[in-house]
Amino acid sequence: MTFDLAMPTTSGSIESYIRSANSFPMLSQEEEINLARRLRDEDDINAARQLVLSHLRVVVSIARGYKGYGLPHADLIQEGNIGLMKAVKRYDPERGVRLVSFAMHWIKAEINEFILRNWRLVKIATTKAQRKLFFNLRSLKKNLGTMGPEEVDAIAEKLNVKTEEVIEMETRFSGRDISIEPLSQDNDETYSYSPIAYLTDGTEPSQTLEVQENGSLNSKKLKQALANLDARSCRIIEARWLCGEKAVTLHKLAEELGVSAERIRQIEVKALQKMRMMMGPAS
Repeated sequence: MTFDLAMPTTSGSIESYIRSANSFPMLSQEEEINLARRLRDEDDINAARQLVLSHLRVVVSIARGYKGYGLPHADLIQEGNIGLMKAVKRYDPERGVRLVSFAMHWIKAEINEFILRNWRLVKIATTKAQRKLFFNLRSLKKNLGTMGPEEVDAIAEKLNVKTEEVIEMETRFSGRDISIEPLSQDNDETYSYSPIAYLTDGTEPSQTLEVQENGSLNSKKLKQALANLDARSCRIIEARWLCGEKAVTLHKLAEELGVSAERIRQIEVKALQKMRMMMGPAS
């Protein structure tokens, strides 16, 4: 079987890309083995391209399962495609395993790494045990409600992490599905937690804050931005981002300030956004 070998891109409409990905026919096992042998024995690039294109729909399907982390679907697909290409390069047609089964590990691994790189502000999932918690908490919860102390302890023991880490991660994942962009910036009480604030790029204040954590607390812009926050917001930012390894959890701040952990998170996000506007683009 041969087909158009043009690789679709995710730079345009995501719906258009998905239609293109689904338009490539799946290969039979015989076709798959022949193409894989051509790639292995003859370094046939066109054979590799056919193997990749015929499995783009698999990447789309896997990437859809990670949309709940607040990252663009197109970016998840792009990273998954990188994993697919790595799988095609390493695939051995003589093992009797279909490429789709072999590639799933590589696709998921690449998407997992991408998510962790872009959740730097979470400041967890840095160890193997914490990464396991990050990607397994949802499936380990017995129901969709808030976990009780016994369930928290059981999950912490199973994944070899602290109970505080389980509570912190569960808090971040327990909110309802919301828009990537904030729905409102006017009403302080109904301000929605927006995942866009946790995606780091060249204009986010998080880069400056991370520098401060490494000992450079004399940034004039940072001091001015903090000085323009109200006392409660300033306390939250300092406790969460300027205390290095002693950063305070949402729940501890909630107890200190007499509000819910969700409310602390909302104030934190809004304060970071205000700081970003006051500090301007990162140089």
